[in-house]
Amino acid sequence: MDYLLQLAASPTAWVALATLIVMEIVLGIDNLIFISILTNKLPEKHRAKARRIGISMALVLRLGLLSTIAFIVQLTTPVFEVFGQGFSWKDMILIAGGLFLVWKATTEIHHSMDPEPEEKETSTSNVVAIGFAAAIGQILLLDLVFSIDSIITAVGMTEHLPIMIIAVVTSVIVMLVAAEPLAKFINDNPTVVMLALGFLIMIGMTLIAEGFGAHVPKGYVYAAMAFSAAIECLNIARRNRHKRLLAARQ
Repeated sequence: MDYLLQLAASPTAWVALATLIVMEIVLGIDNLIFISILTNKLPEKHRAKARRIGISMALVLRLGLLSTIAFIVQLTTPVFEVFGQGFSWKDMILIAGGLFLVWKATTEIHHSMDPEPEEKETSTSNVVAIGFAAAIGQILLLDLVFSIDSIITAVGMTEHLPIMIIAVVTSVIVMLVAAEPLAKFINDNPTVVMLALGFLIMIGMTLIAEGFGAHVPKGYVYAAMAFSAAIECLNIARRNRHKRLLAARQ
């Protein structure tokens, strides 16, 4: 209890907490975009449930990883070398997660450009069950990748476990609140889906680069994402204004 009171009275601890919360929320945006795109492919009645399960499991994974910090720190220790380049378990997880993101986003872009005809012979119930299970499985896989990245970031920014827990829980609560509006916005604006898939490819390539030891400043990545999103918002506003003008003329 004295330890918690000392933290509460420390300005440095509050600064570390605020900084870590912002970092965790930013890292959670990647996770949330993937969950939103994936769950929007499910029947409407299953989407909210899949999002809640995906984000809840993200919280469980993050808190579970926080309880094994000593093990997580060891993930950064190189386990083998290739041409003088050391690779740790963290590097291999980031590379695998990045490759999965690039593959998944590319597949979704291809499907959006050239959708396959619906199979009439397959029953609706089987499609829903298989699609839901597949969506949850893919969400959990990416949850694991983003959770490890999130926890390693937290460990690198502070040594106080209570600060890490508060920051992680806060970021997941923000994800829960933002999940529904973000998913609806993406679903209502098809061009945003393509932009978001482009973001996922960029994030995937960033994860792969970091896995191979090339540090990519997150600020540049998120600045590019924010700029692209701002341009797309202007395009959406222009299209909506054009629709209103056409409706008024009729």
